[in-house]
Amino acid sequence: MMCLRFFVICVIITVTHAFAQNKADLIIINASIHTMTANRQIVQSVAITSNKILAIGSNAQVMKTRSKNTRIIDAGGKTIIPGLFDSHLHVIRGGRFYNAELRWDGVKTLKRAVEMLREQAKRTPPGQWVRVVGGWNEYQFEEKRLPTLAEINEATGDVPTFILYLYGKALLNKAALTALNINADTPNPKAGLIEKDENGNPTGLLVAEPSAFILYSTLAKLPELTNEEKINSTIQFMTELNRLGVTAVMDAGGGFQNFPDDYAITDSLYKMGKLTVRLPYFLFAQKSGTELADYSRWVGMLDIGDVHSDGGEIAKYRVAGGGENLLAEAADFENFLFPRPELPPSMQENLVPIIELLAKNKWPFRFHATYDESISQVLDVIEQVNKTIPFENMPWFFDHAETISDQNISRIKALGGGIAIQHRMAYQGELFVKRYGKTAASAAPPVKKMLDMGLPIGLGTDGTRVASYNPWVALQWLVTGKTIGNMQVMNQENTVDRTTALSLLTSGGYALLKDGKKGRIEPGGVADLVVLSSDYFSIPDDQIQYITSNTTIVDGKIVWADEEFTPFGAGRLPVIPDWSPVKYYGGYQTK
Repeated sequence: MMCLRFFVICVIITVTHAFAQNKADLIIINASIHTMTANRQIVQSVAITSNKILAIGSNAQVMKTRSKNTRIIDAGGKTIIPGLFDSHLHVIRGGRFYNAELRWDGVKTLKRAVEMLREQAKRTPPGQWVRVVGGWNEYQFEEKRLPTLAEINEATGDVPTFILYLYGKALLNKAALTALNINADTPNPKAGLIEKDENGNPTGLLVAEPSAFILYSTLAKLPELTNEEKINSTIQFMTELNRLGVTAVMDAGGGFQNFPDDYAITDSLYKMGKLTVRLPYFLFAQKSGTELADYSRWVGMLDIGDVHSDGGEIAKYRVAGGGENLLAEAADFENFLFPRPELPPSMQENLVPIIELLAKNKWPFRFHATYDESISQVLDVIEQVNKTIPFENMPWFFDHAETISDQNISRIKALGGGIAIQHRMAYQGELFVKRYGKTAASAAPPVKKMLDMGLPIGLGTDGTRVASYNPWVALQWLVTGKTIGNMQVMNQENTVDRTTALSLLTSGGYALLKDGKKGRIEPGGVADLVVLSSDYFSIPDDQIQYITSNTTIVDGKIVWADEEFTPFGAGRLPVIPDWSPVKYYGGYQTK
């Protein structure tokens, strides 16, 4: 009798628990919800319980999951999409420096850009610099030109100033040359140029010929923020991404981002539960000649984790594999101011043991490759290794691939790989056309061909040091083929429709990781979704870049809310230090 009673009690508890799980914590009604599922279903309402989508459908259908504790948000007819997944962004590095950087992303005139320099120089304290680090080019300005060194010196005076222009060059004022002790006797680094005038004195122009090492090594010498400021800076950068609807990022590592030291900030934020984006990250080999030793050490000390996780803690922040730099000899910098670099003959034999190591240990990897010639050489190695150590279901993919051929697309498909594309051509399209011509640029990268051949593709930005981190600029580029200077670089027939483009920035990144459970709004899926400020599917093409999020939900939690939805969000964290450009200008600019 006692056993029977115990059984009945257990059944009652189980049923009660199941019933509770069928009640929503949050319901959003009166929306146009683009689920991005295979049938492109559009519904009116969505219910969330814990970190999962509980139900979708009409208001009446979804409101059946309501309890007395359910929060209700009336979307007022706004468009909702799955959270954006940037499959190539340098958020760990970018977050550490975000509060120190003046962003020209989106600035409309050179006059305004120089005004911002002047204003920021006045508030920057001794010992710190004014720095503009990527996300812009001269074609976005009405004046269609770069600032001169004279203009920069006049605006900034004795405050050291560093301005990075794509992967091509950096502009330093006189105070920066003095602070870095760059003078007439300073030698040029390998593959770099310190421009000098007719008297042999440095002008302030540093040129990548073609390697970006001179740019990044100089940038690495600039003063850093304090640890407290870096934590605040990283939170501010993630908040800016949330403001733009980003809920997940694949961090691609980066030069001068050393593991594990430079991951301490995001490590601490993860432990405190303060990460507001999902953040799988890849480890980027830092020093030429020691890459195999680095990966051997990392493979022995780190667990890749379960990429098929249903959205629990392990899926939010974890090492996801190796790359985008696996071998320094294989780097083919896309500095279109100079010809394509030739990879050395030793590249392939030195790459083989690294790929073998990763394949044996089931470590996913990504590979930076702009040019088809480089992709061919790397694929020779991958095919060789795959014969003895089959990759099976192991994720791997190329990044960039602007000039990839049909033949190499087929080779990647046969090996089970994919491609992460970015909107770098929106920022470098004019330079690409000058060097390689309009025909070569008409399908760079050949996105439609990749899709037609069934290749997994993820869309990203490659922010922050070349292109902007704004994903809506990437979407506008992909559906129009136009640069930020409004030049038609990609032919219209090679662009894609808006829904397809959006799929590459939602489920596409997860497909690269062979994770098919995220990037859509469907029952049982993770609750990552965005209420848009404007309807992406109907606004004019040239307005896509200005879309933001009114509400961003990550893992069932509201991490950003503004306009009429502000009461549903948390308070904003004040920006530190007080002189930070972010405090005065924010991130992406609209004027």
